Amino acid sequence: MKTAVIVFPGSNCDRDAHDALLQVTGKAPAMVWHKDGTIPEGTDLVMLPGGFSYGDYLRCGAIAGNSPVISQLQDHAARGGYVLGVCNGFQILCETGLLPGALMMNASLHFVCKPQALKVTANTAFTSAYRDRGEIVIPIAHHEGNYFADEATLDGLESEGRVAFRYAPGQNPNGAARDIAGIISGNGRVLGMMPHPERAIGGTEGGNDGLGVFESLLSAA
Repeated sequence: MKTAVIVFPGSNCDRDAHDALLQVTGKAPAMVWHKDGTIPEGTDLVMLPGGFSYGDYLRCGAIAGNSPVISQLQDHAARGGYVLGVCNGFQILCETGLLPGALMMNASLHFVCKPQALKVTANTAFTSAYRDRGEIVIPIAHHEGNYFADEATLDGLESEGRVAFRYAPGQNPNGAARDIAGIISGNGRVLGMMPHPERAIGGTEGGNDGLGVFESLLSAA
């Protein structure tokens, strides 16, 4: 599987993304600078890492969502390529329109950083490795992770099986609508999620439940 990581000014999880993809695929991803980099031809998966692109000015992900590389990302998605946006990457995907909804400030108005229990709620190219696992734990670290969409959009996500991850019952850390932690696009090729699977790959951070996302993609590709 050929992969790439888009790096924005303020990205701070790009190295974690690099190491996770290298561990799972055995090949280092291309590190694509947002302004003048090019997504290599034949790339299977493009990852948008977490962080604080452009310092989260204006809105989280809003400025990055208009970066020159975004047109390449949209073309990649239109061709059926896989896209994984984590935390700030999820925010950027919503700003570009590749995913619906928006990420608002946490209901508590506080930054949250902790291991987070999740339910895997859809069988997708990003979740197949979890099979029948009822619950997994993947860390979160965000201030604007409160997923919001209008009721019609939420109902559509539910009916189409596009809610990939939910926060475990009674453990919603940010007030997200219907406990949503991650959603996929209509064609099943684009995933945005607030938890950080690249921080749970069996290293010193503890736990390896994040590996399932990358192993699922490797199998799909």
